[in-house]
Amino acid sequence: MAVLQAKQDALAARIAALSFADKGWLGAARKAALDRLAAMGLPGRRDEYWRYTDPAGLNAAEPAPAALFDPGAEPQLFDHMDRVKLVFVDGVFDPRASDDPRLAGVEIERLTEAGGRDAHWARGLYGVLEAQGQQPVARPHAALNSAFATEGVLIRVTGRAKKPVSLIYQRTSEGSDAILHHCIKLEPGAELTLLENGPAAARFNKVMEVEVADGARFHHIRGQGRDHQRQAVTHIFARLGRESLFKSFTLTANGRLTRNECVIELTGDDAVAHVACAAVGDGDFHHDDTVFITHGAERCESRQVFKKVLMNGATGVFQGKILVQPGAQKTDGYQLSQSLLLDEDSQFLAKPELEIYADDVKCSHGSTSGAIDDTALFYLQSRGVPKRVAQSLLVLAFLAESIAEIESEDLAEEIRLRLESWLHRHEH
Repeated sequence: MAVLQAKQDALAARIAALSFADKGWLGAARKAALDRLAAMGLPGRRDEYWRYTDPAGLNAAEPAPAALFDPGAEPQLFDHMDRVKLVFVDGVFDPRASDDPRLAGVEIERLTEAGGRDAHWARGLYGVLEAQGQQPVARPHAALNSAFATEGVLIRVTGRAKKPVSLIYQRTSEGSDAILHHCIKLEPGAELTLLENGPAAARFNKVMEVEVADGARFHHIRGQGRDHQRQAVTHIFARLGRESLFKSFTLTANGRLTRNECVIELTGDDAVAHVACAAVGDGDFHHDDTVFITHGAERCESRQVFKKVLMNGATGVFQGKILVQPGAQKTDGYQLSQSLLLDEDSQFLAKPELEIYADDVKCSHGSTSGAIDDTALFYLQSRGVPKRVAQSLLVLAFLAESIAEIESEDLAEEIRLRLESWLHRHEH
């Protein structure tokens, strides 16, 4: 009883300063999300899926101040690409810094502009996948987002997008607290590449709901980094139709606390879902990936490939589950979580899970932690490679399997270059 009361007290303090908009179709979705949130309260360390990550900073009434990163210290991710840029500053859309959304050849609207209408296509998506994703594991910060999100984009794709859509999250305040909610709907046969990068806020709460219809293809690549003292909790909820493709890759470098949750449901036969991450952290770095993939149709494929490089007391967490429902025959599920610990002070905490209710499946999971291979390091040094360079080469080789999940070689090379830059700055 005391635990439940503590959750409710934390919730009351967290939402006291948040505004609630109740107009149009969006108001009804917000009210439903608020009801879900009230029934759950905010998470605590006694909750099974928060035992490795302290949610106190995410639950607090006000965000902890986070120092700003010098924007001129390094080029922004994806800067060389031909893309349609949509810029958010401290959680608010900046039209002057953004490109004309029509250049992407898809429908793009702001949540704040479309939410007041009586009807909109996003009515069948906003908060819907999030609500479904609350079972069997409660995700209170996602419900909080659906209830109080102040900004976001609604993207509907009916064909192949002319250019990637790039969501850029900038911040100018050390105490910014941003809540963004994006809805993305790919009609049958459509294709979209979505890019995300930037620190966003001192505390960032983001939800992305993605519906991938039959034969559609969705590619998602995001970079989280730069401002080290930031805290973030993000959620991706996706529903896949027949013969559809969903691929998401995340690069995380720096960040005091990052919790990325991904909940995917494969509802159509022959659907494919790949989720991958390369995380590199130094010092008071805590990075948590929590993934739940449900196979609900036949001959579907899922991949979870998570690699973390940790040093100087950094912490990595992976909680991943594959659920195969009855009748989901010929399922092919693969889960891999590995860490490379560059000292004895860092730690990697893993909780891989398989739950299978079909008898004709191929599912596997593996999780390992270890140091750099001394034999491989000696081999490189014996051939004239300096020790620090040799270590960096071995780290990049370790991360290569996760980067290989990116289909675009140009984007994969961009990620490799950013990792090389991070390793160069943190050589020791």
